[in-house]
Amino acid sequence: MVRVRIIVSGIVQGVFFRFNTMKKAHEFGVTGWVKNRRDGTVEVLCEGTDQDVQLMVDWCAKGPEGSFVSKTAVTQEKYTGEFETFQIVY
Repeated sequence: MVRVRIIVSGIVQGVFFRFNTMKKAHEFGVTGWVKNRRDGTVEVLCEGTDQDVQLMVDWCAKGPEGSFVSKTAVTQEKYTGEFETFQIVY
């Protein structure tokens, strides 16, 4: 199991990025959260299998229709297993 933090830059706020990220996380079977940051980026913290987390990373690099992702920064972290589901945090 792995844990990654993804910072997504571009046109990613006000385009349902968080909601669609949550839907994809449920589809891929990863846990964690997504939130908007004050600097206009979106932050995703997710845990799951290598394969499922990679699906999430790849999806975040493209984003939902209506968004424009200019950059993703992915940081590996120590897996904790602390999450039971994936949610939007504010």
